[in-house]
Amino acid sequence: MIQLIRIIDDLPDGFPALLADAAKEGVRNMALLAQGWAGGDQCFDGDGEALLGALLAGALAGVGGLSIESDATEPALRVRRFYVRPDFRRQGVARTLASALIQEGLDQVDLLTVNAAASPAAAPFWETQGFSPDATGPWTHVLRRSAT
Repeated sequence: MIQLIRIIDDLPDGFPALLADAAKEGVRNMALLAQGWAGGDQCFDGDGEALLGALLAGALAGVGGLSIESDATEPALRVRRFYVRPDFRRQGVARTLASALIQEGLDQVDLLTVNAAASPAAAPFWETQGFSPDATGPWTHVLRRSAT
């Protein structure tokens, strides 16, 4: 069973292993998360911001965050620092984590952005989550809340 946790004060137990896995794959966003967190400039503690961790069998399987998208012309949030460890892929971790971030984000704003350039699998993944390609900002994809 996948358990989601809100990361508030400290990066969770298991983060060093997640960081090492990302580095082995050449994915820099976890190192950027660690640097931003340590420096206090990216702690996901602003209005609307959040950092979630996904646990599977008690181990930290992945993380993902929401931050203010300052480059948008309307209130928007960016899904960022998203990563799932290789040993936990194809088990619903990424989908569960992304769904929670999307729901939380769209409860607050009408526009979410994501930069899916980190890996070849990123763009297709985000597109299956409902994002559309968009190159109008420093992002690769957007998801807009549908009008009801």
